[in-house]
Amino acid sequence: MSQSRKYAKVKDYYERGLWDIRKVYDAVVHKWITAEEYKEITGYDFDDGKEA
Repeated sequence: MSQSRKYAKVKDYYERGLWDIRKVYDAVVHKWITAEEYKEITGYDFDDGKEA
């Protein structure tokens, strides 16, 4: 599976402390990265607030 175009940038910003977890969340909302990539970066499941 290939990564989203902005995955490396988001991961780098988060790991360097330039972005907090909320900014990574926003990256999913704005379709920069996927929910699966969010979990890879943060270690937490992405919760969009919608019930299944």
